Amino acid sequence: MNRLPALFLALALSGCATVSKKSDLEELKPTVDKFHQLIRWKDFRSASRLLVPERRAAFSRARVELHDERDLSITDYEIEEVRLAEDGAHATVQSRIQWMRLPSASENTAVVLSEFVFRDGVWLLERQDAGPFVDELKGALP
Repeated sequence: MNRLPALFLALALSGCATVSKKSDLEELKPTVDKFHQLIRWKDFRSASRLLVPERRAAFSRARVELHDERDLSITDYEIEEVRLAEDGAHATVQSRIQWMRLPSASENTAVVLSEFVFRDGVWLLERQDAGPFVDELKGALP
């Protein structure tokens, strides 16, 4: 009889762990959506707030130097997959982004892998492997 309460406790605790991971994923999705929407509508200042602090200055500086407010148009994006790492503090997001940057009239399309980290209670974008911001967000952190 004493095993039954222990079994219920184990099930309850494992259930809580599952809920916690779902909660983290549910917290990540709005950040991913918001970042994509902000860049689509050229709100780069707000988008930079969703980056890890070490990347913000380079990201903002590049937007000004490349005249992205005028010359960059994110024409479409689709979030294809969101994967949460086992540790619950890292996530990989795969999205397809289409953009044009003047003076080119060609539309570019890339499948972009974005890495997000959970820091100080919020999800932040750490790096991307392709897309219109690859120069500022690629590779190891400075």
